Amino acid sequence: MRRRTFLATLPLAAAASASGVAAPGTAATRSADGGMNRPDVHGGDRVAGESFASRSTVWGAHGAAATAHPLATLIAIDLLRAGGSAVDAAIGANAALGFLEPVSCGVGGDCFAMVWDPKTRKLAGLNGSGRSPRALSLETQRARARNGHIAPHGAVSVSTPGAVDAWWSLHQRYGRLPWKNLFAPAIEAAEHGVPVAQTIAAYLGASYRAFTRPNSGIEEVDNFKKVWAPEGRTPVEGEMFANPALAHTYRLIAAGGREGFYGGEIARTIDAYFKRIGGWLSAADLAAHHSEWVEPRSTNYRGVDVWALPPNSQGLATLQILNILEQFDLAGSGFQSTAGLHLAIEAKRLAFEDRARYFADPDFAKIPIDWLISKDYAAQRAKLIRPDRILTPVYPGEAPSHGDTTYFCAADADGMMVSMIQSNYRGMGSGLSPDGLGFMFQDRGELFSLRDGDANLYAPGKRPFQTIIPGFATRGGEPWLGFGVMGGDMQPQGQAQIIINLVDHGLGLQPAGDAPRWHHEGSSEPTGEGQAGVGTLRLETGVPEATKVGLAALGWVMGPSDGGFGGYQAVERHPGRWASASEMRKDGLALAY
Repeated sequence: MRRRTFLATLPLAAAASASGVAAPGTAATRSADGGMNRPDVHGGDRVAGESFASRSTVWGAHGAAATAHPLATLIAIDLLRAGGSAVDAAIGANAALGFLEPVSCGVGGDCFAMVWDPKTRKLAGLNGSGRSPRALSLETQRARARNGHIAPHGAVSVSTPGAVDAWWSLHQRYGRLPWKNLFAPAIEAAEHGVPVAQTIAAYLGASYRAFTRPNSGIEEVDNFKKVWAPEGRTPVEGEMFANPALAHTYRLIAAGGREGFYGGEIARTIDAYFKRIGGWLSAADLAAHHSEWVEPRSTNYRGVDVWALPPNSQGLATLQILNILEQFDLAGSGFQSTAGLHLAIEAKRLAFEDRARYFADPDFAKIPIDWLISKDYAAQRAKLIRPDRILTPVYPGEAPSHGDTTYFCAADADGMMVSMIQSNYRGMGSGLSPDGLGFMFQDRGELFSLRDGDANLYAPGKRPFQTIIPGFATRGGEPWLGFGVMGGDMQPQGQAQIIINLVDHGLGLQPAGDAPRWHHEGSSEPTGEGQAGVGTLRLETGVPEATKVGLAALGWVMGPSDGGFGGYQAVERHPGRWASASEMRKDGLALAY
């Protein structure tokens, strides 16, 4: 297998030794997986709830928020308490995360969202993904390809950033506070600095090594170094870090709205930067960009309607996995059992072959969505799964002829719920940072295929296949759950596991995310990469030993646990109150009030 489609540059196991410098005040050394060099021990005993839960679910009567960084969650809560909508809170948190969590997101990336509107009592979807530069041809991409694929870094991987326009579109429809107010907390934090969180420090170091290695293919890295490694290294856990250049960028956006990014000083700087380094993204590409409101699609899974955004997002894969698994008694199979995990992994493999064949920009490809998420098709696919052996090889279905990311969520006192995800794609993105603006450009363009006949074949002005997917679920027409699991191809796998934990196994909101996860790699990819046999199955340490032995006996090729199991946030609606949960694998925080 050539590469892995994670949002983070490297798995946490590789990133943990990122800086090679001990954090201030720490005497003990860290092991390869990022933990302390201590005996193999597990968490303490809880007086109530699941033994593996990291904490209890958070409850509140007025609103809730959950993000991958405590300060971003606090900012979201503050905006809610100031009279802001859930959308205001989400935008403010996202702006803060662009500074606090630059390894996953920022204004150089894309954004997708689903919003439950209590006034219309409908779920709205927003596709905030940008298109490839119109001056970058397929011939040029092929001439600069590596092993038949688009290079993971440098100007060939850059597509038009969509995040700011997505924020603007959401605020125009659902915002209550003045636009400029949403950026004030992030500006203050970026200007004065904050201590760096643990996983952020690890991934910053990993990005530094990736961008500065010989033959990285990145046209220039001095701008990255100037912001994130001014002393020849990236900050370590607990060190103060500021980004006044990003604060300046945010001031321009706060004052100018959408045009503050896609026109004026920022657009001119971006245009001049790519001309200087020999890239292709231009002021014209920025000016032409607009987000698209789309209709979310859904499937009913054992009485729960699970929603996803249509392609170029991979959201339909979640629905396909659940449709296939509905044909089996997962509750009867048992929680974390060999039988239950085997069925789920096989369902993932079947869905991912369709993902590789059909998912692309709908402006360039006809995608048989209704057929892909139909119950009849799921029943056909489920018949291929055997409980006692692995299906190999796996093929996509034949359609009828007629036819490392950050996730966060918020809810307000009026009943609005926002499920939102935003990303630079692979870690900090392309390795390119425009002069004096303090952010990184995404490398989402890496996810195009260069193979003739593929739906996701590269073309100028085309949106690449997208891994980032917000999740949402309703019950009986009422909003129930805004949730997401970050991490490239882990996202539909993780979303399905969350729904299974909640619906089939009856777990609460926090333990549903804390439960041990599996991650299967090696399926065919929309980039044109073929399946690698039965692939590699990675299991978190907490999966029962008997289950691991049973899966290996079935023939699954087991890989080590590598920290690549995603990051989870969720907000759950109950009559008159909210519940929220966050990820124990990252630096996040869930709050409600």
